[in-house]
Amino acid sequence: MRFSFVIVCLTISLVTAIPKPNKTSRVKDEPLSSHKHYENEEHNADYDHEAFLGEEAKTFDQLSPEESKERLGKIVDKIDRDMDGKITKEELKSWIQYTQRRYILEDVDRQWKAHNPNNKDSITWEEYKKMVYGFMDDMEPSELENNADEGFSYKDMIRRDQRRWGIADTNGDHALDKEEFTNFLHPEDAPHMKEIVVVETMEDIDKDKNGYISLEEYIGDMYRGIKNEDEPDWVRNEREQFQNYRDKNKDGHMDTEEVKQWIIPPDFDHSEAEAKHLLQESDADGDGQLTKDEIISKYDLFVGSQATDFGEALNRHDEF
Repeated sequence: MRFSFVIVCLTISLVTAIPKPNKTSRVKDEPLSSHKHYENEEHNADYDHEAFLGEEAKTFDQLSPEESKERLGKIVDKIDRDMDGKITKEELKSWIQYTQRRYILEDVDRQWKAHNPNNKDSITWEEYKKMVYGFMDDMEPSELENNADEGFSYKDMIRRDQRRWGIADTNGDHALDKEEFTNFLHPEDAPHMKEIVVVETMEDIDKDKNGYISLEEYIGDMYRGIKNEDEPDWVRNEREQFQNYRDKNKDGHMDTEEVKQWIIPPDFDHSEAEAKHLLQESDADGDGQLTKDEIISKYDLFVGSQATDFGEALNRHDEF
């Protein structure tokens, strides 16, 4: 996902592969697009384009409508898993989930190869630690206590990583296979890792370490302010979000449960909702399924009159 948010990011470069809090987004289950689905009660197809094609939708600006339709037809063939000529809601949902998750899987592949050049079945904590934090061997003890980033010392980073590693290590062998390594890098997508996501979020934002997140800590996590400039509208909106929705019991701060409801919102499946929406908008004969012709006739809903570089997508979608 594009979201996915990742509280501690590992850079691909081994030289700079130090985890750092990433505040681009704290929320796990975000909408499928950066666009609003409805603007002033009017439908915004840009949301559907990003939901259907993931980040590749950003390059939708070169192809003609005819080329878009042709390439959309090839995508439809990929979505039709049972090759019966009909696209079901479940097939649409699976495709949307795939497009959102593909970039996470590609990130894991890159990092797995970087940290596991011999392509072993698993990586031990000591191997990972040496690869990422080996430069600390030459540091003075006092340097290890210095803040490396966002208020965390190098020792803090190792402690956080080792704690998360232990939770990702579900079989307790002190090593991570690729699936476990995926959960380590992207804990927001693994049910058994959700609690550590909440814990790390609290550690990141709760600067006074009182066990709660105040309004100022919440805003300070995403906006540092610019001298002599008024707050942007989006910051004022976030203040209202905190006061009206995040702080559910209106006691002036967020506790752990409120933070969990914020970053891991329950009970809404964006992929399910988008699949249902696309089906309802395109199902001309009302049979609850879509043919290729029905999808292509609504190509402006799926890909618009713009297009993407589907070539790369088609080459990789065999894994879907």
